[in-house]
Amino acid sequence: MRKPSLIAASCAALLTFPAIAAELPVIVKIPRLTVEASGKIAHAAMDACRKQGIQIGVTVVDRSGDAMVVMRDTLAPRVTLEVSRQKANTAVNFNAATSTMENRFTQPFSIGKVEGLVFSAGGIPIEAAGNIIGAVGVSGAATGAQDEACAKAGIQAIQFELETASL
Repeated sequence: MRKPSLIAASCAALLTFPAIAAELPVIVKIPRLTVEASGKIAHAAMDACRKQGIQIGVTVVDRSGDAMVVMRDTLAPRVTLEVSRQKANTAVNFNAATSTMENRFTQPFSIGKVEGLVFSAGGIPIEAAGNIIGAVGVSGAATGAQDEACAKAGIQAIQFELETASL
């Protein structure tokens, strides 16, 4: 007696499946950060640090963590390039400022030990119309707070365009 009701339930589920599947999109539109916008962010971040006499490395990444723009000021140490890239990569992958995660992953074998992630201030995600579209990472200042302020200044340079973007 249970078998016919199981078969009936299975048939009913199969008949409704095409209706559910038809509602799902076949493609997904993904907003992207342009190289021009990335360049404006990087230049504004560098300019903000220069005004304080700070030489930095700055990296702007897209939503996948791939570099769009990488810049190192004339006297900034070479290591600032790699650290800024890792800060940007961390910010985009966690969709959070790296300063908010500084003490989050301190245990041995925690995610904070994964290669390519840096949990010190200076990485900020970039959002447009409620979507994460990238991140900026800054390295080279004496403190993480200074790195973060320069990263924020970079985003602020195109903030109006980000807020009014129609996606």
